[in-house]
Amino acid sequence: MNSARPSLGPLIFFSLAFCVSLYFTFAAVQGDFGVFRRAEIESDARALADELALLQAEVAVMENLTHRLSDTWLDLDLLDQQARDVLGLIRQDEIVVQ
Repeated sequence: MNSARPSLGPLIFFSLAFCVSLYFTFAAVQGDFGVFRRAEIESDARALADELALLQAEVAVMENLTHRLSDTWLDLDLLDQQARDVLGLIRQDEIVVQ
């Protein structure tokens, strides 16, 4: 007599297991540590590495200029350029066109 009516226990168990598996699948794809977030982090890391390389190149240029104006080694052409830029100096044989 009891065989005509299906039991609800296995149905509830499989429904709950299905919902939990859907949740974990969604979290694995779009969660804080999911596939999409990982791709975004890797893209940001590449952009930051490029920016770091650019900044390191700028620092190298500045270090070179600083060394060229140091007490141990003085580049007269660079000193002349800096005096012209900062102080607005010109030589006597030059003509300024504005």
